[in-house]
Amino acid sequence: MQNPLHFSDLTGDSGQNLALGRDRPTLWITGISGFLGWHLSQAAQYHWRVFGTYHRHPVEFTDPAIGTTAPLDLLDFAAVTATFEAQQPAAVIHTAAMSKPNQCQQQPQASQAINVAATEHLARCCAAAQIPLVFTSSNVVFDGQSPPYEESDPPCPVNLYGEQKAEAERRLLAAYPAAVVCRLPLMFGPPAPVAGSFLQDFLDKLRSGTPLTLFTDEIRMPAAARSIATGLLLALAYPGTQTLHLAGADVLSRYQMGQLIADIWQIDHVHLRPCRQADMPMPAPRPPDLSMNISRAQKLGFQPVSMRTALEAIRTTETGENRRELT
Repeated sequence: MQNPLHFSDLTGDSGQNLALGRDRPTLWITGISGFLGWHLSQAAQYHWRVFGTYHRHPVEFTDPAIGTTAPLDLLDFAAVTATFEAQQPAAVIHTAAMSKPNQCQQQPQASQAINVAATEHLARCCAAAQIPLVFTSSNVVFDGQSPPYEESDPPCPVNLYGEQKAEAERRLLAAYPAAVVCRLPLMFGPPAPVAGSFLQDFLDKLRSGTPLTLFTDEIRMPAAARSIATGLLLALAYPGTQTLHLAGADVLSRYQMGQLIADIWQIDHVHLRPCRQADMPMPAPRPPDLSMNISRAQKLGFQPVSMRTALEAIRTTETGENRRELT
């Protein structure tokens, strides 16, 4: 690992709050209208001027002092290069992707273009400028047969999305060895303006009395989006790290997640339905257990919280907002 930059150099946390001044460095977040991209922008705004790009779903900041957003087709390489030159970002976090495995399986050419080719071009732009670049990959680069996975374990994907993410990792690091690949887990949190997480889907079904069928043999390490956002910002400070695993503190099945959500929102479990992966065939094969070893990130300062702790905080905030609306 190369000598890390001082985290304060990238966050502005060096005795003065750059959020109060006009000289904040610019962080370019691709995919800012996505669930993770939006939560990342909220975490970054205190120390960065955020520049976010989106494809089809416009979003903007309520306070222009936070930064700006703009539409951009990442497959228009000339436009990407021109945007790069105009914005002169101090760092880039690339979250944009076609990230639904079933959709990737059914649209192989379109998903290959955005997940691989666009990633490689961004890496070349960042390499030319010699600025920090963090790429959001996925735990689905693994087959789920031999957890917990280390950063050094070779990718062994079972679906096209995993294959594309693994290929994007290789091409990105070949183009720019100082970039950092962060393999991410299943994420949850409050909804973004135009994107939500599985939490909202689970709650909608539980509240409406719709049966919620969840796998008992699909194991993940769910993480709060804000926690992952903090990890991504941390990764900017460690160019040359190459690969980091970021995930939550718990190892849970999908069914256990549903039970936990129902408990915290005080909803009866009667509509929860356990099942196994084999009971619900899908276009994209699904790895059974994508647990990852996150000790490397933890040594750098990454501190995930338990799913219960994160959900209770979301529930408390939601309750407070509801009370304010009634007064």
